[in-house]
This record gives sequence, C-alpha cells and structure tokens, in this order.
Amino acid sequence: MFTLNPEKLYFFDGAMGTMLQSRGLKLREIPEILSLTQPELIRSVHREYLNAGADFITANTFGANRFKLANSGHSVSEIIKAGLTLAREITHGTHAHVALDIGSTGRVMYPSGDASFDEIYDAVAEMVIAGKNLADVILLETFTDLHELKAAVLAARENSELPVFATMSFEESGRTFFGASVEAMTATLEGLGIDALGVNCSLGPAQLLPIVERLCKCSHIPVMVQPNAGLPVMRDGVSHYDVTPDEFAEISVKFAEFGVNILGGCCGTTPQHIALMKRVVMSKVGHAVTRNVPDDTLVCSPSKVVTFGRKFIVIGERLNPTGKKMLQKALREGNTDYLLKEAVKQQEQGADILDLNAGLPDIDEPSVLTHALREIQGVVNLPIQIDSSDAKALESAARIYNGKPILNSVNGKSSSLESVLPVAKKYGACVLGLTLDDKGIPESAEERFRIARLIVDMAESLGIPRRNVLIDCLTLTASAQQKLVPETLRAIRMVSDELGVKTILGLSNVSFGLPRRPLVNRTMMMAAIMQGLDGAIINPGDADLKETLYAWNLLSGGEKEMQDYISYCEANPASSSTAPAKITGTPSQSAVNDLNTAIIRGLKDESASMTRELLKTSKPLEIIENNIVPALDSVGKSYEAGKLFLPQLIKSAEAAKSAFEVLSLNMEKSGDTGKAKGPVILATVYGDVHDIGKNIVKTIFENYNFDVIDLGKDVAPEKIVEAVINRGVNVVGLSALMTTTVASMKETISKLKEACPNVKVIAGGAVFTPELADYAGADFYARDAMEGVRIVSSLLE
Repeated sequence: MFTLNPEKLYFFDGAMGTMLQSRGLKLREIPEILSLTQPELIRSVHREYLNAGADFITANTFGANRFKLANSGHSVSEIIKAGLTLAREITHGTHAHVALDIGSTGRVMYPSGDASFDEIYDAVAEMVIAGKNLADVILLETFTDLHELKAAVLAARENSELPVFATMSFEESGRTFFGASVEAMTATLEGLGIDALGVNCSLGPAQLLPIVERLCKCSHIPVMVQPNAGLPVMRDGVSHYDVTPDEFAEISVKFAEFGVNILGGCCGTTPQHIALMKRVVMSKVGHAVTRNVPDDTLVCSPSKVVTFGRKFIVIGERLNPTGKKMLQKALREGNTDYLLKEAVKQQEQGADILDLNAGLPDIDEPSVLTHALREIQGVVNLPIQIDSSDAKALESAARIYNGKPILNSVNGKSSSLESVLPVAKKYGACVLGLTLDDKGIPESAEERFRIARLIVDMAESLGIPRRNVLIDCLTLTASAQQKLVPETLRAIRMVSDELGVKTILGLSNVSFGLPRRPLVNRTMMMAAIMQGLDGAIINPGDADLKETLYAWNLLSGGEKEMQDYISYCEANPASSSTAPAKITGTPSQSAVNDLNTAIIRGLKDESASMTRELLKTSKPLEIIENNIVPALDSVGKSYEAGKLFLPQLIKSAEAAKSAFEVLSLNMEKSGDTGKAKGPVILATVYGDVHDIGKNIVKTIFENYNFDVIDLGKDVAPEKIVEAVINRGVNVVGLSALMTTTVASMKETISKLKEACPNVKVIAGGAVFTPELADYAGADFYARDAMEGVRIVSSLLE
C-alpha cells in the first residue's frame, strides 16, 4: 500500500475535463462515460501526464456518483471500474500511482439544501467500494461544503484502508462558497485521520498564494495544492485559461517554499504545465520544506474558529436542561424554536462556544441531541460543546457535527475512558476530561491531578494529540465544602504547568445555596484565571461577570481586546456597581423580541408567530414594508460583508418565507392587493447539468417573495424563449458552471434578444466573470444570489 513520505515532494497530474473539451467533448456528454465509449482518448490523456512526470494519475471518475449517473444507463460500479482500469493500464510498470477521483456530489446538504448526511455518505461509499481494489489513494476534491466533505471522508475511511487526500475550493475571500475558512477546514479534516489536505480549482495560482500560505501555517499534515491555470477568458469565441506553464511553475515554487508537499493542476492545466512545474520546483526546492505549526487547542464550526489561550473562553451553559423546566419541556416536545432562541441569545450575549445537553431520562437522547445540534448549527456559527454522559449520544452527534467540537465529557473511570476516547479519536474532536473516578471527586489537588494525567496519557496512547485534551478540575460547592475550593485552584495550576493542557471549569456549582451567586461566581472565576484557567462554562448573560471579563481580556490580551473593552464601555458608560450593565455592547446584540430580529436570526416559527401578532395592529403590506424587507436588506448586507454565510442566509430567507405565508393567508381572506414580485425565469443553460447555484438563487428569490419560474438544468434556448413569450416574462436569470457552456449561454441570449428585444438577462455561475457575461451578451452579471436579488428588484421597479 502507498505511504506518503512527508519529506518528499509529489506531483499530481492536471486537468482531465478541459483536456477532453479541447479534444471534442460535446455539450451534455458525461466525461466519465468516455472511459467506456472512447477508452483510447482517456488513455492518451493519462499517458501525456505520465510522460510529463506526474507521480499520480487521477482516474476519470470525478462525477461518477449515483446522482449524476442516474439517467445515464450505466452503474456507478461500471464507470468507476472502467476509469480506474484505464489509469492502471497506463501506470503499470511505472513509478506512478492511481487515484480514485471523487468530486462533490452536486447535492446541497441541509440546512442549505435537502440532502442528508447519510445520503452523501452512501453515495461516496458506493464509489469507494467499487474502486478500492483498483486504486492506490482516494482523492476527494472540489468540495465547497465542509459538512459534505466530512461525510465523504468518513465514507472513504470506513469503507477502505486506502490513503485519503481531500481538497476544497476557495474564493478570493479566503472562504469556500458555503463559508468554510481555511483554518476550520484544516482543524476538521486533519482530526478525521486523512493523509493530506489542501485546495484545488476555482482560482489561479496567484490568487491562491495567500490562502495556501495560511493553510501551511495551520496544517499539521501534508498539504496539497492544485490551482487552475488562471481564470477563463474568451479568445476567438472559445474560453481559455490565461496562465502559461512558465507562470504556473514560478508560483508553484512559492507554494513549495511555504511547505506544500503535493503539487498538481486543475482546470486549464495541461501536461506542459505539469512537466515544467515539476522541473522548476525540483530544481529550486527539491524536497518538502519543514513547517513549524503551533500546537493550538482549538474547536470550530465551518466559519468560526475558537482558539484556547488567546483570550478567556466563555462556554454558554443555557442549553443544559438541568434545573430549566422550559428547556426540559422544549426537548420533550421537540420545540426546536425554543432551543434556537436560547442559542441565538447566548451568541448575542458574547458566548464563544455553546454547551448543548439533551440529557433527560425519558427521551431518546442520541436522536434528540443530533436533531438539536443540526438545527442549532443552521442558525448560529459558534462551535458546540456536545455534552452527554451517554457515549452513544456523543458519537451520534459527533458524527454529524459540522466542524470540530468538544466532547463533554470523559473521566477517570475505565468504562468512560474506553467508551468516550475512541469517539474523540475517530472524529477528531477535543475532549473535556473531568477529574473524578470510581471513588468520586477527590478532595486533594494531587488526586485530581493524578486523574488528569491518566486521561491525558490514555488519550495520547490512542493517538489523540495532547492539544485536543482539556481538563475540568471540578468546582465543589463552597456552601458545603468551603475548604476544598482552594484544592480546585491548586489543581488548575498543576494541570496547566505540569501537563501543559488547557483547562475549563464548570463555574456555577461553586455558588450553589449561597446568596448573590453571580458575585461568588465571578470572584471564583478570577481566582481560577490567576491559576491558569483558560475558559469556563457559565451564563454569558451575567452582565457583571461579562464586564469583568472585558477588563481581564484588556489587561491580558492585545489590541483587539483593547478595542473590545472600549466598545463595551461606550455602550455601557455606567459601572455595574451603580447601574445595571447591559448584556451586550452593540444594538445588533438584542434579544429576539421582534419580527425583524427573528428573520435576521433565521427563526421560522418565531417569525410566523410574530407576524400573526403584528397582524392585530398592522396591515400585511405595512408588515412587508416595515419589517420583512428591512430585515432581509440587513441580512443581505451582512452576507455581502462576510459577517454571515450561505447557510445563515438561507435560514433567514426561510424565516422570511414563513412570515410571508402567514401574510398570504391573511391577504386571501381580506382581499388585500399584496402580490408576489415578478415573474422571473431561472434556468441552467443547454449542455450544463449542474444546478446547485441556480437552486440556491431560486431559494433566495422565492423567500424574497419573487414569483420564480424554474425551467431546470440543461435547458435548450428554444424552451427559454418559448417560456418568456408564453408567460410574459421580462427578466431571465441564466446560470452556467462549465467553461464549455459559455458558448451555449451566448447562443441562448442571442436567441432571447432576437425574439424578445426587451427582455433583460442576468448571467452568473461558478466560471462566470463580468467579462464573460459581457461576451455572452448578458445585460447584467450577478456574482451571487444577493446581487441577483438587488438587480431584479431594480428592474421590476
């Protein structure tokens, strides 16, 4: 079996799709089927890359999944085996290895779409099982949704023993289409036990430089980079990529100097690009450059990374049903909206991480916990601490978690160590260790330290790095065990100094049974911080405690903490000792008590109920004008500013839709004149079978109350013209993902303009640029759904 040498440089081949396009691949042809129908064509491409010096030949299997082959007349197994067999024939007797190539499935996962975690897993597992005996490695590439990639990685790891490489496609913002950051991708994937991770597609080598530099500073495992040969441009009516082999090779040297281990090419690259890249990189660098990566303890959601040690970390405790009757009731009744409101409130109160517990004796905890986790991750971007004493519940939640969580908790009991630590290892999670064992909580700091060392040693013996272990030295109740409080503080110091792991404290227990509990809590917190405490599970709504933390972070941190403190004081000029401090520092951090905020936070049930309440005093059109439209405008601006990302955008749009549905029923009864805006036609152009982008635009448009006529994907120009004429439509949105369909876009727009001169056409899609839209004859270019909303709104007005 192939083993990756981290000290060696490796070279992958380049593009398959654009090479086939240059040799006559027709619109609507599925490239993977050519392994059956034109095997010599596929062999010739492989042979050229092998002669160029590629160490890995990527099989023609990228899109051979059950969704894309559904109507092809061919099975997944048939296409996978055919593609791998051709690659194996070409590499037989050579130095090169064969990669089973698996791309993004083309489905969009919940909450942005309707695909489930298990559907994605099963589709990728089918490909892996079909090809594992013919491949040397598995390459998962061109993913933009970290959640989908996690499902794919698990499918690869659980159904084969082959090495797994995984890459995502980033935009120039440094985030993927679904909002994942470089650091979140790295933290999540390296914990899942893959062999290399990196970036591919979407951008040229120059645009990828800052992204790759960040990646090399945070990845502990080998890094892989496969850029496009620049961005597509039109010449003589054909799309081309604009980076020459010389330019590609020179920038690849910089990648190698950053510490990249595996280099290759994506769209537009040719055997000439690969050959020159290998020759130049080997002559100027020659071997993999050692990277010095800090051993940071961190957790993440796709869009937010929280690193322990940079500031004191607040873990919100309000999603634990212990002592909370309303939360208990919500969990039993499946009242998700109550959970979401509590999650949103804690995020607005400044929590860094949310603790989520569904531990009630009369519910199916694994099922309830995973459902709650999935819904909460759809509306807040904070990392989650998954809290359960049930190892099965921990595993079910860790499996579908999007990012890298904390598992709360493991302890010194053998049964706990044996059941929880393997879960943390498998899913790359941080784990919180409690310093108790079969005898309970020890009285002395030394005994608690002994248990902490046991947990750390056992974790490391299973391959869990020390940075992924946190310790809770356990706070006892001061009212009953006052003399033991100092032992907790001593234990924190010992664990911090001697084990070098981060510490967390469940703080509130110390004040149980005492008056003015918040005073005791924040005093204990500061005493523990001075002993090295890194974070606490607390109520982020405790204004006095938060005020103390603002001051502490100022004194112990950098310029950012200085500005946070100043901003807080500007919003809260009075001291908490003389006037009640506000919970938050900015107007945006308000409680969910109005329709606008409910829409902004993506709370569907809350939006509907608040709309019904507003209807008692306001007309439907007034509610649209005064509440829904301003809320959606606010969401749109936050999205464009990079403050929230696609899943949150869609959740907000769905919340607005729930409000519109309530208004629609009312308007039908009252005869109100409120109507949907539009109509607008959407279609993916002829020859392009990809419709992820178009479907997302449709979702956003519908939730902005546009009447959308969706013609689907691979739509002939004549069908679009017919729909415009028959439906009396003035605005058409066209999407194209592949460079080969730029010509189809141009033809469609030409026929539209000829038959309907007044129609306005908006063009967009992954490969599209303003220049290509202009070349195709579009009236407008929309880089994303929100820009499309703005353009269409202006046109219809």
